[in-house]
Amino acid sequence: MQTTVVGNYPKIGPGAQAPSLRAAIQRYQAGRISEDDLHDVAAEVTKEVLADQARAGLDVVTDGHIRWDDPYTYFASKIDGFDLNGLIRYFDSNTYFRQPVAERKLAWTGPITVADYRFAAENSAKPVKAVVVGPYTLARQSSWPHYNSLQEVVMDLASILNREARALADAGAPLVQFDEPAILRHKDDLPMFREAMSRLVDGVSSKTAVYAYFGDISGLAKEFLSLPFDVIGLDFVMNPANFDLLGDFPADKKLGLGIVDARNTKLETVDEIVEQIRRASNSVGLDRIDVSPSCGLEFLPRANAYGKLVRMVEGVARAQEVLS
Repeated sequence: MQTTVVGNYPKIGPGAQAPSLRAAIQRYQAGRISEDDLHDVAAEVTKEVLADQARAGLDVVTDGHIRWDDPYTYFASKIDGFDLNGLIRYFDSNTYFRQPVAERKLAWTGPITVADYRFAAENSAKPVKAVVVGPYTLARQSSWPHYNSLQEVVMDLASILNREARALADAGAPLVQFDEPAILRHKDDLPMFREAMSRLVDGVSSKTAVYAYFGDISGLAKEFLSLPFDVIGLDFVMNPANFDLLGDFPADKKLGLGIVDARNTKLETVDEIVEQIRRASNSVGLDRIDVSPSCGLEFLPRANAYGKLVRMVEGVARAQEVLS
């Protein structure tokens, strides 16, 4: 088994040694520091977040998405054809994002996250995976007055984000993860989704993963588990029914087992983590399980997020002992 995170990590927290990114953004917006100064602060926070994950004992980390405003605008602001509109809610959370609006045909104009990935890889004691917003979810969370149908937007974004994924693979990313929570709320779109996913991973030389959370895969389990990815990541906290849908899990894939609640400060016990791993191991071998939180950790205070990662690593170590 390996331990990892799904994506983001809290940017601030008591005891943090890096300068406050929030304060730096406010100073930048007020014209008191330069853009380079702001980037320097983001770099320091990223280093600290990488160190946090390594100190917690994770096997594979991310850059914490420190430079991202939210899961969507960081990409949309760098894809030609998107403008940004007013704030809308991020699924059923208490966070908001500026909605991307496709006013023109969308086009990739160059790498969006490659520099971020390279910086993280150069400053991490552990392997770093790259994370990219999925084309279906980005389309669903956007409006698109230029386009005639959702499918047109999804397929254009699949081509654009395929180029991003290829660039990340060329930069050395061992794994490129795509986040696609929206498909679990629009299951009738699975045929379109499958077509987009095939285009998305075409020619990507690194391993690939798809993570879907905030929903279960009931009604489409066999099709979803057979998508063309090396890792299939699911949320077993909000949706424990997913445990009962692993019977057909493919022998050539790994399971991203999201069993630590990333939206609740309550700390899981080691025994609870071991039991969840045991349930998954009835269908998937331990050597094909990547244990993670249920979704990104930015919903939590940093101290709680770190504590959950430490406990998760402890639980995985215990599970290795008692289940192997």
